[in-house]
Amino acid sequence: MKDFFTLYDLLLDGIDADTVVTSTFLGQCWTAVETAEHFGMAMTTPVDTAPRMLNGDHIGMPLGKLAPAAKSWNLTEAGFGMAAINAFYNTPARLEALGAYEPFDNYCTDGLDLWGKRIGVIGHLNMPRSVYDQAKEVLILERNPRPGDYPDSACDWILPQCDVVIITASTLVNKTLPHLLDLCKNAYTILAGPSAPLCPGLLELGIDRVAGLVITDTEGMKDKIRREISGPPYPMGKPFLLTRERL
Repeated sequence: MKDFFTLYDLLLDGIDADTVVTSTFLGQCWTAVETAEHFGMAMTTPVDTAPRMLNGDHIGMPLGKLAPAAKSWNLTEAGFGMAAINAFYNTPARLEALGAYEPFDNYCTDGLDLWGKRIGVIGHLNMPRSVYDQAKEVLILERNPRPGDYPDSACDWILPQCDVVIITASTLVNKTLPHLLDLCKNAYTILAGPSAPLCPGLLELGIDRVAGLVITDTEGMKDKIRREISGPPYPMGKPFLLTRERL
């Protein structure tokens, strides 16, 4: 990507500067930002080393001031920035207006012809068994690899050879997404996971599909974060799917 932060600037453009943050949450798995009407979250990345962009408590801060922290190289802070972005984009009203609801059982690959395809998956994502049954090969690349995974340092070698690449949206927080998209120029590319913003503009930047989550049970999600309840957050919301084909 010519300008590293092009993707982030697209997300930040037009975010309401007047909406005020009322609560923030930091859990082992999820970071969340709440306003009077909206709730957004992103995967927690516990890397609190580089200097922060913002000082003090985020509560009472305009959403438009917190959202640019998504660019922070303090990745814990960046999680709050992405959660603020998702508090703006991932709302029930936007989900309804875009007609983007997609049952979780379909996940992000519904309607795709995966037969004989080589699929690269960045991160451990829950996918239907049918993906593995159809694909010629599924290669999982992970920063904390499990048996059978490739380390994420293999991305430069593997991704240019893939037909389809599914990327966890937590790469927005850790800043690896711009480089990953450069590696996937010849692949059908899907950004997936609860950290993904419901922003159609992403489909103009080399992403073919965006699959994410709009939280509708905010109290349930807050309880899950506070109590560190394990398991995916999808029961607390409605999954969505944006596709280039439907633009």
